[in-house]
Amino acid sequence: MNITFIGGGNMAKALIGGLIKRGYSPSKMHVVEMCKEKCSELHAEFGVRATMELAAAVAHGEVVILAVKPQDLQGIALRLAPILNGQLVISIAAGIRTRDLARWLVTHNIVRCMPNTPALIRSGVTAMYAMPAVKPEQCHRAESVLAAVGSTLWVEEEEMLDAVTAISGSGPAYVFYFIEAMQQAAYELGLDEAQARQLVLDTFLGATKLAENSKEDVATLRSRVTSKNGTTERALLSMEANRVKMDIVAAVHAAAARSREMGDDFGKDANAG
Repeated sequence: MNITFIGGGNMAKALIGGLIKRGYSPSKMHVVEMCKEKCSELHAEFGVRATMELAAAVAHGEVVILAVKPQDLQGIALRLAPILNGQLVISIAAGIRTRDLARWLVTHNIVRCMPNTPALIRSGVTAMYAMPAVKPEQCHRAESVLAAVGSTLWVEEEEMLDAVTAISGSGPAYVFYFIEAMQQAAYELGLDEAQARQLVLDTFLGATKLAENSKEDVATLRSRVTSKNGTTERALLSMEANRVKMDIVAAVHAAAARSREMGDDFGKDANAG
């Protein structure tokens, strides 16, 4: 299939690079960018056809991927509407609901996706929702594109993408935040920067792999590290006293609420009111 990317930012580049790594031909991909220099950079880096001409690139594609910022999506969608001709549209813009996209694009052939930034190293996870009009073979096409940058899963209700955004979309930032805190503690305890980085990152990697490969739940794995009256118990008691777990849960709920707000805000027609 021929693919047209609208927008050539980091996530689009991750998808392009992932597809090429899997043997996909750059000649089958067009990228639309509104900056001539970016077009040249994309062509030089990936060998794809990069252009400022929207209509010609869309005519080339059987799949059109919307990879622009949420606040820019309505304007792009309204420009796309008259030139779409049955293509599958995949949106990776956070917050924008399919019903609003369908209204702007005048098509229901839409799959909405929520990838995350580890896609940049092909270790992402993407949740996907297809409008009822999307055919099974088109769902397969969409999944094959997003699988180029990591694992995929489907949700049956679009509202679940707000939860996905809060968990996996924003989740890498939570992990980085915890890493920052552990590295700071390591410095304060006398370790140098290189030692702190290695110890913290390898601890996260190892714990994640252990959880991934174990049949036991993470609560059980945690209890096995926590000896009575030991160092781990002291640390966890401190976290419980400071409501760390409850605050993390509250933070994720706040992120989900913001995702819903973005859907409301960015889904309004520009000339409404």
